[in-house]
Amino acid sequence: MADKIKKKIAGLIDQTLLKPNSSNQEYLTLCKDAREWGFRTVCVEPYFVDQCVQYLEGTSTEVCTVIDFPKGLGDIERNLDDLEMVINEGAMEIDMVMDIDSFRLKKYDKVLTGIYSIVEAAAGRVVKVIIETCHWNDDEIKIACEIIKEAKAQFVKTSTGFSKNGAKVSQVKVIRQSVGDLFGVKASGGINSFNDAIKMIEAGANRIGTSSGVKIIEGINAG
Repeated sequence: MADKIKKKIAGLIDQTLLKPNSSNQEYLTLCKDAREWGFRTVCVEPYFVDQCVQYLEGTSTEVCTVIDFPKGLGDIERNLDDLEMVINEGAMEIDMVMDIDSFRLKKYDKVLTGIYSIVEAAAGRVVKVIIETCHWNDDEIKIACEIIKEAKAQFVKTSTGFSKNGAKVSQVKVIRQSVGDLFGVKASGGINSFNDAIKMIEAGANRIGTSSGVKIIEGINAG
């Protein structure tokens, strides 16, 4: 039973390495862990996509990368150029930050256009949109969710992990209630244990972004 639980939870994890100045050895270790545990993806900086695709060849783990990360500046042309690069190198999932300043200024059409441009250019690849929940109240989170649904992305993601705080259970619940049962919700930022992950899943997340995937899986009680 424990092995089944481990496999199920591992299949929800985007094992993440996005800290600056990470070494090639750290990326190799990331991919070795993904091979061993069967994580859903590894989530890495764009310049390491090609390397990780090669490391993970022949496995079920795909490579996810980030666009407009972590600030969400909303430069559509640059984002499209970056997207073209990572698609050519084999990325299959894209975590993009929405245009934070435009959202703050209620320029919702610009936010929508920025997301839709990536979704369209991604040509069927999974696009997760990071809204950086720590900046917003519940009503603003609901508005962001509606924009993301309208833009035809597949997931709302809570956080970059590089702002003042990461995922909160209460905010994951708001996102799930906003997007409905069939949409993707990724909780990310500060999820460091099996209990953390379970709380997020119970709140409505069906993907977990974490740099602690191995610790989470190893924390599952074998009894």
